[in-house]
Amino acid sequence: MDIGVFIPIGNNGWLISTASPQYKPSFELNKQIVQKAEAYGLDFALSMIKLRGFGGKTEFWDYNLESFTLMASLAAVTSRIKLFASTAVLTLPPAIVARMATTIDSVAPGRFGVNIVSGWQMAEYDQMGIWPGDDYFGYRYDYSTEYVHIMKELWEKGECTFEGKHFTMKECMMKPTPEHKIEIVAAGQSPRGMKFAAEYADYNFVLGSGINTPTAYAPGNERLIEASAKSGRDVGSYVLFMVIADETDELAEAKWQSYRAGADVDALAWMADQGSKDANADASSTARSINLPEGAVNFNMGTLVGSYAKVAKMLDEAASVPGTKGIMLTFDDFLIGLDQFGEHIQPLMASRSQITSVAAE
Repeated sequence: MDIGVFIPIGNNGWLISTASPQYKPSFELNKQIVQKAEAYGLDFALSMIKLRGFGGKTEFWDYNLESFTLMASLAAVTSRIKLFASTAVLTLPPAIVARMATTIDSVAPGRFGVNIVSGWQMAEYDQMGIWPGDDYFGYRYDYSTEYVHIMKELWEKGECTFEGKHFTMKECMMKPTPEHKIEIVAAGQSPRGMKFAAEYADYNFVLGSGINTPTAYAPGNERLIEASAKSGRDVGSYVLFMVIADETDELAEAKWQSYRAGADVDALAWMADQGSKDANADASSTARSINLPEGAVNFNMGTLVGSYAKVAKMLDEAASVPGTKGIMLTFDDFLIGLDQFGEHIQPLMASRSQITSVAAE
């Protein structure tokens, strides 16, 4: 079972609360996080791309680094862990992203992949005058399909001639080609998003849901398994969870309740407004699911709250869901949380029994 970390490229990580740790993103912070994750034997680190935050008292995600430049920098200071950068497909041409990925593959051979972000938050793009209009909500996965097709052809052949609805390539050249496979990650939750992932990605993120309900995401896996059967490809799910742990259940629960009590209601209201822009969004889509009140304070990912032993048991339960190839973790405090995971939680996990961290040697 792969374990990864969703690094805090935006301020305050994934807790939309005035009571949670407040910090700005930096290379130094993320370097410490990824090097610590590598030392504890984690398999991958992924950074999102976010171009406009939600404001509020916490200025949530108003401060963000850029994904590719950050991951290129982290590639140079790591040696084993796999790194995924995110491309917002409306902002960078596929031929440029293909070349960027090839460059990072030369820095971190065989350790780099690309996360495809089709875009659900209009304000990120409208502020720069590049929002295609609300019709884009309906064709964004068609757009992403052409985008990934072009990248894969450039990686494989070093050139691409293509005429689609959204992109035209005229003997586009890209050499050298990467020496290793560049894996693709997607995060489609709707039926159309799942179809895209099943046809073009190696992994698809499935959102965990609820508090201490580690297998509640199983229906999302089932949809991905069905879509993968139709495409004839092996596409595994990476499920997303936040871990809030401590020595006892009571201490962990107290932290979680304090975060919820300090919810940044203005930032949450902005997020809800942005999530409502796509009037035709499927009920399972990201735009719809982020507005569920139970998960809103932590961006609607499943949350595991409890003692080290309890969290280890729940992670093993999550790992047992058919179709799951990995779990991506966030923490309330990333540096402390990674130490808690590496030193106290991971050693208790049956699904990670093969891992011996450098830090423990």
